[in-house]
Formats: sequence, structure tokens, C-alpha cells
Amino acid sequence: MKQSHKTVALWIVFILMFAVLFKVVDENSRHRREIKFSDFIRAVKEKKIAEVTFKGDNSIIGSFKEPQPPDGKQYFETIGDTSSGKIFDILDQNGIIPNYERAEKTPFWQQLLISWFPMALLFLVFYIFMRQIQVGGGKAMSFGKSRARMMTENQTRVTFKDVAGVEEAKEELEEIIGFLKDPKKFTRLGGRIPKGVLLMGPPGTGKTLLARAIAGEAGAPFFSISGSDFVEMFVGVGASRVRDLFEQGKKHAPCIIFIDEIDAVGRHRGAGLGGGHDEREQTLNQLLVEMDGFESNDGVILIAATNRPDVLDPALLRPGRFDRRVVVNKPDLKGRAQILAVHARKTPMSSDVRLEFIARGTPGFSGADLENLVNEAALIAARKDKKYLEMSDFEEAKDKVLMGVERRSMVISDEEKKNTAYHEAGHTLVGKVLPGMDPIHKVTIIPRGMALGLTQTLPQEDRLSLSKDKAENSIAFLMGGRIAEEIIFGHKTTGAGNDIERATDLARRMVCEWGMSDVLGPLTFGKKEEAIFLGREIAQHRDYSEDTARMIDKEVRDIVERNFARAKKILTDKIDILHNLAKALLEHEVLDGEEIQAIVDGLPYVKSTTGGSKTPPPVADDGGTVPQGSTPPLPA
Repeated sequence: MKQSHKTVALWIVFILMFAVLFKVVDENSRHRREIKFSDFIRAVKEKKIAEVTFKGDNSIIGSFKEPQPPDGKQYFETIGDTSSGKIFDILDQNGIIPNYERAEKTPFWQQLLISWFPMALLFLVFYIFMRQIQVGGGKAMSFGKSRARMMTENQTRVTFKDVAGVEEAKEELEEIIGFLKDPKKFTRLGGRIPKGVLLMGPPGTGKTLLARAIAGEAGAPFFSISGSDFVEMFVGVGASRVRDLFEQGKKHAPCIIFIDEIDAVGRHRGAGLGGGHDEREQTLNQLLVEMDGFESNDGVILIAATNRPDVLDPALLRPGRFDRRVVVNKPDLKGRAQILAVHARKTPMSSDVRLEFIARGTPGFSGADLENLVNEAALIAARKDKKYLEMSDFEEAKDKVLMGVERRSMVISDEEKKNTAYHEAGHTLVGKVLPGMDPIHKVTIIPRGMALGLTQTLPQEDRLSLSKDKAENSIAFLMGGRIAEEIIFGHKTTGAGNDIERATDLARRMVCEWGMSDVLGPLTFGKKEEAIFLGREIAQHRDYSEDTARMIDKEVRDIVERNFARAKKILTDKIDILHNLAKALLEHEVLDGEEIQAIVDGLPYVKSTTGGSKTPPPVADDGGTVPQGSTPPLPA
């Protein structure tokens, strides 16, 4: 029975009980008016009374000859000494002979209902109220109790078979599972199992999924809680919940306690606005004591996850608390293929679907991104009433995730469309001519997301670092769109705003962070100041002189202008190819890598029958798509 149905039934019972009580109490008196005895005598003398009945020794009921204002009731009741002869004499003098009736005896059940029902009803309401505030998420009367949810073997299990692309992390965590199943295997040689394991990595890489898999594999009690569940507006609640959590863990030892997003409570102490008496810091202090304090927590293994390990307190990260740190990075080519296989288990797919090709075309995707990709492909196929997912569905889903949804309904003038075509053609041509640039995967002038056009590049091999030549080529590539607009139309538009911003930022990082300037040498400039309480950089300390600042600005300008001139020379020398690329874009709106290569090589152009969505060759993990022809994300 659903909770809503129970609530409705309870209210119906309440209403019926109130109705019965009201009827019992008011059945005989609802048509009578209570009047004073003096008003009764006055009415008798004024000849307004029709009949009178004595009930018992003190009850008088009767009726008026006519309904009486203000309520218009004709019947009345009052209290008087009916055994006295004075009342009889007054009635006799006014021509009224009273009737006599025995007083009605109230049944026992009515007496019980009238006397005890209100108290029982009050007790019932109080009981229901207390039950309601104790269950669910409120727990109004138990502030200091832990909100951890305990998972058992009977619940839906997630195992390591459901986790892919993080083989090294799985190997690290298998020891935890082995200890829980056979502790003597590790303790007989004098070793001890790590008290805590910290899972850290970018969002969406599967940290929480790994913890759920541990719970499913270990077969031991598993307590799950979020870091934000500890902190409340009430002083001392967080510390109390930490104590209660570990007390529950000790009762069910050996067990696992999982704290998701531990950075919510484990940030560096002393950085908060409340100083050392901040409620969050008191919670952290209690957590430190419980993890490795005076009392031991044998058999209680703490697993925590965060994507901000840099803001955690050093006392939390030391051995004895978090002995082991497991990095969960974004998957490589092999890992992406394995993750796609996991998510595609419940999805009917056509025989033409090649998951390894999809993995090659999704560099930089996390596990969550790949899951979303499979889901988008399924939705696209369902929209087309297909029984199976085809390769075209995955390609369309990939373009949607990487570049955004096509906005074909957007009204664009011919002039704007032509400007966008030459802008993207400029990016494309510069990217094809410069050595070492990532292959152009797709170019479109169909508005996607916030951009009017897009040039998508995908790297051909794993790239974990960035060379100086590659950085300068990327700046030239970024400037290709603006230069094409100037050469063809002789004007400048706002379409290159993002390109210029990224090019300037890249040049400044070359000078100030990576030491790639021949003039300033291998030095870094500008020390970043971080507010740990906020978890982000809010200022940059200027540790250099004004003369150095002018040299930095000049060097940044020289790098950008030098590569601007390189890109301009390429487009000027190959102006015919630029025209051909723009013409093909205006005609077909979308070009893939093979079609672009044919145009650059001067071969006869034939539009692909597959709609220009071919899968590129093997690629790396850091590519992407950038509005208006910008470069893929660069390593920090």
C-alpha cells in the first residue's frame, strides 16, 4: 500500500470518528435553543409557550407557539427545579399543564466515547507526528544521528564486471576486498590493511561506481554517505554524526564506510571565515580522531571520493588515515572501448556497429560521457522508430555531444552564411597546411550550440604534453578564421572573438608558465594565490617588475603577430583552395575529413553518400571540438 493511500485512509477514519462524535453529542440538541430559566418564566407569563415537558428533576424542554428570533428556533430547553411547586403554579396560572418524562440514561458506550475519545485522538495524533518526524530525511528529533545508508547483499549488486576502463584502480581495490574476505592472509606476515582509500580523479570517471562495486564484491556491510550530510546549521551536529557513523561501523565490523565528495567537509583548516571554530572544521577534527585517534577502528575501512584532492587538509591525507590514494583518470582508447561495451549490453545493436571505431572518435570522454553517448544514440534510434542501433545513430549522437544540437530553424542571412563559410574554411586550410596539426574531422556551417559554425579536430595519437612548435601552430590555426574574413571581405566581425581570446591566453601561458620565450628565458611569472576555503584561484600575485611586465606583453604580442602573419601567408598563397572550401561549405553545409582532403589536393569533389560522418583513424584522449575553429583543449 502506497504512503499516499495510507494517508488518505487515515484522514477518512478521522473524519468519520468526528462525525459520529458530533452526532452523538448534538443529535438531540441541535434543534433546541438553550435559554435561561428567567427567560423561560417571562415567556410563560407573556403567553409565548405552547407546551412544557419536565424530564427528571431539573430538565425542562418545550416549544414556543411561534419560532423565536434571532435563530428562528421553536424548541427550547432550560434547567430548573421541577420538584418545586412554584413552577407548576406559574404554569397553571398561565393555562399550561406540563408533561412528565423520565430522564434518559446515556448508554455506556456514549459516555466512554464522549469522555475518552478526545484524549485518545490527541494521543494518536501525537504518535503519528512523532513517527513522521523520525522517518525519511527529516529526522527532526535526532540531529546527531548519522544519515549513512547501509547496503546489504540483498540489494541490487554492482560488481567489477560493471566497471571498465580503470584496471589499475580495480587492482588496488581488490586487496581491500581480499582482506574483508580473508584477513589472515594479510595479517600473518605482519602487514595491515590500509585504513583509508582515497579515490581521486576528474568528474565522471567512475569513482562512486567503483565504491558501489566494492560493496557488491566484498559481501560486507557497506555504509554510504555524502560529505555534505555532516554539516548542518546546528553547532556540533556534524561531529556527532561522525561519531555515530563510526559507532555503527564498529558494530558491523568488518565493514566499509564510503564518503562521497569528502572535500565538502575535509577542506584545509584555518581557511574558513570562522577561523578555528568553524562548524565544518569541528566536523573534520572529529573525522581525523575517528580515523586514527586514541581508539582503534579495526575492521572499519574508510573509502572516500573527491575531484579536488588539492584542497584537502594534510592531516587527512597522511598515512594512517588515507594510506592509499587511487587515481581514477579518464580512460584511454582501450578503456573507452571497454566502457562502451559495458553500457551497450542492454542495447540492441546492428551488426555494422563497431565500438572500437566509436572509441577512437571520442578522445577525452569520461565514463559518464560515454554512457551519455550511448543513451543519446538510443534516443535518436527510438525517435526514428528503429529496432536496432546503427552506426549512423552513434555518429549523430557523437556530433550532438561534441558540437551541440543543430539549429536548422535559425534564420541566417546569405551574407552571414557566406562569412561563416569563409571563416571555417580559413581555419580548415591553415590546419591542413601547417605540419603536426591534428587532422580535421568535420567542418560545418550549421549553427550548433552557441556557435554559427564549427571546425572539429581529433588528434591522431596520445598527447600528454605540448611542444613549442605545436603551440605556435595552434595560434596560427586559431587566427585562420579572422584572416580569411579580412582577405575576402575586408572587414572584421565578432565571430573571431573566442579564437582571439584563446590565442592570446595560449601565448601568455607560453611566456609566463611554460618558459617558451627566447627573450625571457625558462622562467615563470605570476604566482597564483588560492583561497582554499573557496577552492579556486581568486588572485595572481605579481612577482615581477614593471619592466618585466612590459617585456611579457611585448613577447605575447610578438608570438601572436608572428603566427598571424604565417596564417595570412598560407591563405594568400592558396586563395583558390580557400574559395573551393567555402563554396563546398555553402553548397553542402557539412564536410568530413576525406572530402576536405580531396578539395585541398585539387581532386574532383564528390559529396559522400553517408552524409559526411565518417569515423576518423585512431585518436588520442585530449581532442575535441571548438567553436569557430579553435583548437582542442591544451594541457595545463
